[in-house]
Amino acid sequence: MFSNNNTAVAERLIRFNQEAEERDAQRRASKLKKPYLNLIKTPIEIEALALIPKAVALENRIAVVNLVNKDLIVAVFDLSNPKIEEEVKKIESLGYRVQLFIVSESSLRHAFSFYQYVVKKGDDIVGKVSINAEDIELLKKTIKTVADLSKNLLALNFNSLPVAKLVGSVLGGAMALSASDVHFEPTKDGVAVRLRIDGVLQEVFGVQTHEFIPSDFYKQIVSRIKLLAGLKLNIRDEAQDGRFTIGLKIHDVEVRVAVAPSEFGEVMVLRILDPRAIQVGFSDLGFSDYDLKTIEQELKKPNGMILNTGPTGSGKTTTLYSFLRKVSTPENKVITIEDPIEYHLEGIEQTQVDGAANYTFALGLRSLMRQDPDVILVGEIRDEDTASIAVNAALTGHLVLSTLHTNNAAGAIARLVDLKVKENIITSAVNLVIAQRLVRKVCVKCAKKRELNSDEKNKVAKFLQKFSGREDLKKIKTVSAVYEVIKNNNCEACGGVGYKGRVGLFELMVIDDNIRKIVESEASLTDIEKIAVQNGMMKMQEDGIVKVLNGVTTFPEVERVTGVID
Repeated sequence: MFSNNNTAVAERLIRFNQEAEERDAQRRASKLKKPYLNLIKTPIEIEALALIPKAVALENRIAVVNLVNKDLIVAVFDLSNPKIEEEVKKIESLGYRVQLFIVSESSLRHAFSFYQYVVKKGDDIVGKVSINAEDIELLKKTIKTVADLSKNLLALNFNSLPVAKLVGSVLGGAMALSASDVHFEPTKDGVAVRLRIDGVLQEVFGVQTHEFIPSDFYKQIVSRIKLLAGLKLNIRDEAQDGRFTIGLKIHDVEVRVAVAPSEFGEVMVLRILDPRAIQVGFSDLGFSDYDLKTIEQELKKPNGMILNTGPTGSGKTTTLYSFLRKVSTPENKVITIEDPIEYHLEGIEQTQVDGAANYTFALGLRSLMRQDPDVILVGEIRDEDTASIAVNAALTGHLVLSTLHTNNAAGAIARLVDLKVKENIITSAVNLVIAQRLVRKVCVKCAKKRELNSDEKNKVAKFLQKFSGREDLKKIKTVSAVYEVIKNNNCEACGGVGYKGRVGLFELMVIDDNIRKIVESEASLTDIEKIAVQNGMMKMQEDGIVKVLNGVTTFPEVERVTGVID
């Protein structure tokens, strides 16, 4: 188990011995008139450590622990060892300047533990993790719930557990449970671990389980993941971002890593970008037949802009990628500029912004315009320059797809105005605005039907009256029962959560003559939305009601995402 099984007496004895070793090292350093160093409190740099082979370092009790330009910090236990002078001369012959420090054996053992991260020739340890597809399939058979993963990890012997084994087990378990993110969260009691599954965080270790990863072991996990993601090991007080690859037999899975300092250690979030997550059929995203016809019409247009709005994690990327696959034909040249590229799409040219090189959305978009594209995806419109160039591209014969962070479809107009795009230009360039959220789907294996209560019947009747003219809604007029989620059961399909998978809630605002007139009159967001509704736009919450009546999700889930139903 991850909990510390050593007794308090044994812990005190270990600390006492270590302190005695450090005092002895300090005395020896003082006698030799050399500086003393405690390596347990010193960042170990892998590039520096690799300057002396592991076997040589172990035999002679020497380690290179830090490298700044050409200055090296070299830790030694016994300066009288003649081999030390030989190793120092070898290093100096390479052009390095060496400063020797006296250290304890405990310190050196700590430094030597980092040799596991040194890259051997031909080794692919940095940047890629190999997990057998068979292992993933085995995990899927044995791990049905987050609780199963907790038990699986707790069964590992922490005292002899290689850090690479734990990282692989956590990632493999997360993939088996179709988690989108892994959160490592240091606390005063240890490190909690949570997975985001279907948009909701679930605890693997933490307050509820009363189990934590020990903080000392977590430092090794951080080092391992930083190495994989190409991050700096000795930077602990700044946020860092990177990525690495999980190599499977059939396909690779990208993992985006975000590390940030916190009170009790470094917080890490690993976003798992499994390419299978975006292989959603165009008609499987959750759009109604009514909305699909609208989208297909807009995608056939040779120019104009389609905007997708919503918060982070609302499924915008999946939706826009499905649009790209729809318009990607041998006759069309499709180019993207993203930050970063999350998924690689076959047959589509994808580029990525680079802050270090000053390659921004605006500069990249200007460059892409010279490549004679037919369809352009701009990952996000964030600033005035990007908005201006994207709008001009839509006006000059290109189909432009992009995203904005707004709460609803009408809010996209106000956001573009904030970005200094004139109202008449907006209505000429934008063809369609889509707003979306994601709700969890009921688990069809364990969900049960129940009758609508009187309050729900009134709300449904009010809703159906509003859309009485919609032919596609007539079939739900007779619905009298909806699904109810049964939680904490023994269902293997959903792990007792009651939900399995997610689907989109959408609202589509087509920019027609009525919308153009009111936008160009500088009307308020409320007035714009009112006209859009009069034109037949169904709001996201109303789309959620349809999905509840069609047995896709539940009223509580729709209210969780969109607020209380009026």
